[in-house]
Amino acid sequence: MLEPTQAVIKEALERLGFDDEMFELLKEPSVLLEARIPVRMDDGSFKVFTGYRAQHNHAAGPFKGGVRFHPELNAESIKELSIWAGLKCGVADLPFGGGKGGVACDPRRLSLGELERISRGYVRAISQISGPSKDIPGPDVFTNSQVMAWMMDEYSKLHRFDSPGFISGKPLVLGGSEGRETASAYGIAICVEEAARLKGTKIKGSRVIIQGFGNAGSYLAKYLHDEGAVIAGIADAYGALYDPDGLPIEYMLKRRDSFGTVTSLFEGTITNGELLEQECDILVPAAVSKQITKHNADNIKARIIVEAAGGPTTSEATKLLTDRDILLVPDVLAGAGGIIASYFEWVQNRQGMYWPLHEVDGKLRDKMVKAFHTIYESAKMRRIDMRLAAYMEGVRRMAEASKYRGWV
Repeated sequence: MLEPTQAVIKEALERLGFDDEMFELLKEPSVLLEARIPVRMDDGSFKVFTGYRAQHNHAAGPFKGGVRFHPELNAESIKELSIWAGLKCGVADLPFGGGKGGVACDPRRLSLGELERISRGYVRAISQISGPSKDIPGPDVFTNSQVMAWMMDEYSKLHRFDSPGFISGKPLVLGGSEGRETASAYGIAICVEEAARLKGTKIKGSRVIIQGFGNAGSYLAKYLHDEGAVIAGIADAYGALYDPDGLPIEYMLKRRDSFGTVTSLFEGTITNGELLEQECDILVPAAVSKQITKHNADNIKARIIVEAAGGPTTSEATKLLTDRDILLVPDVLAGAGGIIASYFEWVQNRQGMYWPLHEVDGKLRDKMVKAFHTIYESAKMRRIDMRLAAYMEGVRRMAEASKYRGWV
């Protein structure tokens, strides 16, 4: 799974003038923790879950990245995700290195009590390598502010002091930040707006397909719907819906469950794969990786693709889409909104001073717009796609910091 990411990192480093020694340092995480987490289940039995924490490179600052609960989680995927987190930090010019963690479990099949015990067990497993100046976790797939609250509480108990800066994505009453819950979607929406402006397309009236209706996908649908876009398609784990005249987004937002599923309430569903090939102006893959490949890239009808999921487009498909003059905004740029907001939360926790929503949103927009145009202009000047340009910008900071430290 790491090979495609490593190949782009290698090319990015070569174009930046770094040698193979730097690639050897950055091609994999510096630390990978794999832990066995025993949890008492509601029926009184014990079940052992596997937890992970990967830490990529901390030359530029502490590790930062989310914690996900997912049944298909494994060591290789966590390693790759930690690298992506580091690239996002570099793209957004944040003083962090990439980290990523999680537990292999299906939270949809667990009670609230079982989720809490897994969350606390995970913190006990990573407590020695995490902390406000070491590694700051945050929410990710199938985790939320409640999970972050349990994790913060467990860390505070272990270290015998209150430590809100240990983790981001917390409830406001526990030191969370205004705007954090919607930051990922807001960052993607900003990228959609900037890409549409470059293509001479107005958001109002544009037909948008969003593959995924979880936290990022649902909030994005609301943002764009409120701006006058026609949300023609959405998808979740059970299927997809498409209507060229627009879906009832307000109704769907009210009826979606906590895991972002809503298609089961409707008839006439299609597959996720079929949805990607429907007519639209803007396509946002916001579900899982490797959705657009060399096998379906020629069937994509959108003029703009903004990647909200991690790695939804393969390298072969990226080339095919770029050759067709489809503007593809890569995941490490479009998905940076969440980690930027987590950085803001960390800063506020350290200061003990909290910002109003308009200030958080304004700072987030400034960083996203700057990053977008830095990468777009770099791609244009170097005559490369935006993915490679984003990787170059993302890896540059960690490579330069590693070199200054004398690690290579």
